[in-house]
Amino acid sequence: MTTFKGIVFTKDCVFLPGRVTVEEDKIKELQLCEMSDLTAEEQEQYLLPGLVDVHFHGATGYDFCDGTKEAYRVIEAYENQHGITSICPATMTLPAKELKNIVKTAADCQLKTLRGIHLEGPFISVEKKGAQKEDYIIPADKNLLCELAELSGGLVKLVSIAPETEGAIACIKDLRDTFHFSIAHTTADYETACKAIEAGADHVTHLYNTMPVSTHRAPSVLGAAADYDRVKVELICDGIHVHSSIVRNTFRIFTDDRVILISDSMRAAGMGDGSYTLGGQDVIVKGALATLRDGIIAGSVTNLFDCMKMAVSMGIPKESAIKAATINPARSIGIDGIVGSLEAGKKADILFVDGSLNLQKVMLQGKIIE
Repeated sequence: MTTFKGIVFTKDCVFLPGRVTVEEDKIKELQLCEMSDLTAEEQEQYLLPGLVDVHFHGATGYDFCDGTKEAYRVIEAYENQHGITSICPATMTLPAKELKNIVKTAADCQLKTLRGIHLEGPFISVEKKGAQKEDYIIPADKNLLCELAELSGGLVKLVSIAPETEGAIACIKDLRDTFHFSIAHTTADYETACKAIEAGADHVTHLYNTMPVSTHRAPSVLGAAADYDRVKVELICDGIHVHSSIVRNTFRIFTDDRVILISDSMRAAGMGDGSYTLGGQDVIVKGALATLRDGIIAGSVTNLFDCMKMAVSMGIPKESAIKAATINPARSIGIDGIVGSLEAGKKADILFVDGSLNLQKVMLQGKIIE
């Protein structure tokens, strides 16, 4: 057993002086203490839960849709090194045959930190496809979903879907106990979004992006999600996708109980400017901006840890930003029993940071990543 002391981000999402005892790959105990019980160095050390990203596509030149074990291992290593210790990567809109290979390879790979798979497509709207490829968009298909779930060994946790498309509401209603459904890439109005939520949808994919603008007479998906307390909303805080004012007001509307920070990163994350691909389409990266050749934003190049820090720089309290990158996403896909907070019995995924949230070291399942 090993004990680490510092300012701990507790299960109540506040910072308090304490000590975390680790045994093998789990947290054995968390005890609070007095600040005077800590050395000067320990008082400058903050302990956070490992981050949980439920929507990203790739990093360091690889994409989850590459469908290879090498790609998955390289992506996982990058995420872990940057403090993301539970991953739920997203597919793109692709032919069923490719999706089957992707999820089966992921299951066979048995990655230590792969907690789920997010199917972002192919059940989306042509009009709001964003960076997805129109050729592969299809109506909701319950049989395909169940086959993908089986091939993945139960890893498919989150399914993005446009509720106005053929068969979508029935699919949500019939499979609500098997998957978490997320409203996404949609032209849905307020009433249709409400129907999807009442059918069982409990999540919104990258709020504001690839959906109708919300106005005072047409509140759209934003209004519907705000009206149902059980719905959580994803937010990309890379400084590109959503203006800082909207980020602040989203936290005000939904509170830090319901916002989920995501990265939506693609294979250029951790790389430099240049030409890349996403879902079979060419992407140009310049600085923090990734676009298709027609200028449509194509994911991000920022990892979740840096998105969390960006949220803080936008005026979000540290506690709220950390909560939105840890326990909230864990709850959203049902893995909060094992990760997402520093509690006895959970995985010993611990981030050691300074007071400015600069990452010092990462403990992954009881071992410091070198």
